[in-house]
Amino acid sequence: MISRHIARRGVAALLVAATVLPAGTASAAPPPPAPGSEAELVPGEYQPWQIDSPDQALAPQVYEPSAQEDAVEPAQAAPGAYDLVEYVPLADAVARVSCTTSRGPYQRQVERWLKLKVDGKQSKADCKAIRAFQVKQKIKPAIGFAGPVTWSRMQYLSAKKNPNAAKKCPVRTYRVACVDLDRQITWVQKGKKVVFGPVPMRSGRAGYKTRTGWFKVYWKHKNHVSTLYHQPMPYAQFFSGGQAFHAVYGSIFTTVGSMGCVNLRIGDARKLWGVLKKGDRVYSWGRRPGA
Repeated sequence: MISRHIARRGVAALLVAATVLPAGTASAAPPPPAPGSEAELVPGEYQPWQIDSPDQALAPQVYEPSAQEDAVEPAQAAPGAYDLVEYVPLADAVARVSCTTSRGPYQRQVERWLKLKVDGKQSKADCKAIRAFQVKQKIKPAIGFAGPVTWSRMQYLSAKKNPNAAKKCPVRTYRVACVDLDRQITWVQKGKKVVFGPVPMRSGRAGYKTRTGWFKVYWKHKNHVSTLYHQPMPYAQFFSGGQAFHAVYGSIFTTVGSMGCVNLRIGDARKLWGVLKKGDRVYSWGRRPGA
C-alpha cells in the first residue's frame, strides 16, 4: 500500500508539472495534417522507382576524371520515371474517382491560372476545367484535383517564354545558372538571353534546404556516385559544398524535396552539362514550398 506521505508528494509533483508545462504539451500527440494539405496526399499512381534523392551531404573529394571515365555516358532513366503523377487524397486514389470533389492545396492558384472563379472551392466546373488541363498535359490521374504537380506544371508553362520576367535572377555579361526555388525551375542566361531551359527541378526539403545566394561551379563529375548513399548522381556539377545540379532516376515531381541538391531529369541534366563550365556562376533564391 502506498503511504499517505508518498501519495501527497505525488499529487504535489503533478500539480507543479501542470503549472510549469503549457497546456496540452505533456503527452499531446502531433497534430494531424490539415485537410487538403500536401502532407496528407499520396501519389495517384504507383511508381516503382526510388523517389528519394541520392544526394551527398558532404563536399566530394575533387579529382580529375580520366578520359576513359568521361567517355562513359550515364544510363537512361526507366520509361515513365518522369511522368507527371499528381498527389491526391488517399480516398480518391483508393476509389479511383473520375472527377474529385476535394479542394486541392493549390485551388485558388489553379483557378486563377485557368481564369475560373477564384473562390477556393471545388465545383463541378472547376473539376472539369482542371481535368481537361491535366489530360492535355498528361498529368495522371486526371481527376481534376488542384495538387502540387498540376500547379508546378502551370508555373513551368508560364515561365517558358521569359523565365526572368520578374528580374529576380541578376543579369550579367557572363553565364549565370538561375535556380528559382519558389517556382522549382532552373535556367541559364547570358546577359538577357536564355541559353538553357527553363526546366523543372527539385530542390532541398526542410532541414536540407538548397542554399541561396551566389556560387560557382567548382567541380564537374559526369558519373558521380554519392559517398553517403552510394547511389548515382549523373552529370553532377557541384556549386556549394555537396550541393550540385545532377540527374536522378526517379520522379522530381514529389512533395518531398531533395537532400539539398538541384535534381533534374536525365535529359535536362545532360544538356546542362554541355552548357555550364567550371567557374560559371550560380544564383539561387526563394524557398521551396514546404521547405
